[in-house]
Formats: sequence, structure tokens, C-alpha cells
Amino acid sequence: MKLRKTVAAAAVVVALTASATACGKEGSPDDKKDGASSGSSAPAPPKYQVNSAAEVKGSPVFEKIKGKTITIGTKADQPGLGFENPSKGTRSGFDVEIAKMVAAGLGFDEAHIKFVTVPSEARETQIAAGGVDLYVGTYTINDERKKQVGFAGPYYVAGQDLLVKSDSSVKGPDDVKGKKICSVTGSTPLKRIKEAKYGAAEVKAQQGYQLCVQELVNGTVDAVTTDDAILKGYAAQNKGLKVVGKPFSKEPYGIGLKKEDKTLREAVDKALEAHEKNGDWKKAYDATLGRSGSEAPAPPAIERY
Repeated sequence: MKLRKTVAAAAVVVALTASATACGKEGSPDDKKDGASSGSSAPAPPKYQVNSAAEVKGSPVFEKIKGKTITIGTKADQPGLGFENPSKGTRSGFDVEIAKMVAAGLGFDEAHIKFVTVPSEARETQIAAGGVDLYVGTYTINDERKKQVGFAGPYYVAGQDLLVKSDSSVKGPDDVKGKKICSVTGSTPLKRIKEAKYGAAEVKAQQGYQLCVQELVNGTVDAVTTDDAILKGYAAQNKGLKVVGKPFSKEPYGIGLKKEDKTLREAVDKALEAHEKNGDWKKAYDATLGRSGSEAPAPPAIERY
């Protein structure tokens, strides 16, 4: 039974990729690049200047990895944010670009970055145990998490939004009454959309957003809801879908690191600021989340604490 479920889930993911290609009218798998639509007009991510003189005195983590390799945890299943191409073994997305630019600011070129896929429930454990030196993967900064880990950033402020078909009558959260909405089991977006003020006729929970998107493509639900950054990735992957309305929550994404390593946190904050000012941040956005058709927002102010 467990084997059948695994095979079925894999088939759904394959079907999603095929459906996305068809709806996007791209024509062939070669028109896809690492989980996002890649038309000829899509810009390439920038190359980041490596700070060969980087020094972070007083940081135990930096002293351990200086001149070696930096290990960065991220997601692998979020198109446009953190996506791993299983056939090529390459990673792409806005979170991946943020990781690369910060690593460059700390003196590490791409050849000396080791990316590790870390599920959400294991982030704090991996950071505390030293399994990863930094974590960049739609990691919302909040007071509860600050008790366990440190945060640099934020580098992006997301908010809950809705993904719908391009011809949908749903324009925002006020339009979901009487509609079928999909989100992930146990997620905050799922709980929020269930609130009485939104009045959804049916809220469906799935084990992953790709399964929700497949239901949307098939027409069995009217919308998918989660952070707008995640939804933009799916919209970029499938031109038959779009993100609508204005975000109705606030989710500041930060870079997770060891709580006590304040020196490293400050170095990461400085690296982020430098790449925001020189235009790398916007170029990275345009090459990833910007493929959804959404213009780059202004980078959020760094919150030092």
C-alpha cells in the first residue's frame, strides 16, 4: 500500500510538469529550466563578486569553514525559490541566488558552496547541530524561532496570497466565498483561509503544494493559497496560472544561523545590504520570481537585533 502511494504521488508530480508545459504553451521540455518557465526574454541570474579578503573575526562558524566550503541548507521542491533539477543535479531560485550572493560576500565562490536539502521541521535542529552553516529557504522570522536560532535579514517579505487560473473570477481573499481552496496540511495559510471572514465553501488539505497546483490545473479546486513568493514560482512555471490580490499576511524571510554567532549574523547582514545596493538583489529577483510577471519590490530593510 505504501509503495502504491509513493508511485501515485510521483505520477502526480510528473503530470504537473507536463500540464504546466501544456498550459504555458512552451512546446517542449527543453523550454523549461530548473522548475521555471524560461522564455528567450528571461534574464540570467547575475554573477557575484567574491570578497577574497572576507574576515569574520570572533565567529566560530566562520573560523571552521574559512578557506574551505560553506554548507547552506535550502528547499528543493519550490520552483522559483529553491528547486533542484533531479536530472542535472543543479539548483535554482531566488533563495538559491540569495545564498550565493551572501556566500560571495563571505569569500566563497560557487564551487565552494555545498547545498543541502533540509525539510522545514528539521531547520532548527540542523542549524544548532552544525549540519548547515546557514539556512536560506522561505524561513519566516518570528519570536518563537528566535529563541532557538539567529536570523539575518529579512531579504524578502512575503504574504499569503492566492494562485488561480488566468480566467478566474477570484481577484483576492474577499472572492473565495463559495469556492474550493487548497493548501498544505498543518500550514498557517490553511488555518487562516478557514477563518469565518473568508467563507470558503470547502478547504482542501494536501501533503504538498505541487499536489494543490495539480488540482488547480485539473479544475478540482478554484485556488491555491500560501506565501505569494511560493505561488509566484508556480505561476512562472505555468503560464496558465496567476497570483492575484494583495497579500493578507506578513512573512519576513530571513537567513537562519546559530543563535550565539552574532558576528556572523552581522557579516551576513552586511553582505545582503551590499548586494541590494549594487543591484544584484533585483537582478536575482528578475531572473527567478520575476518570471511570474510580478515586478521586483523594494528590498526590505535589514532588522538588526
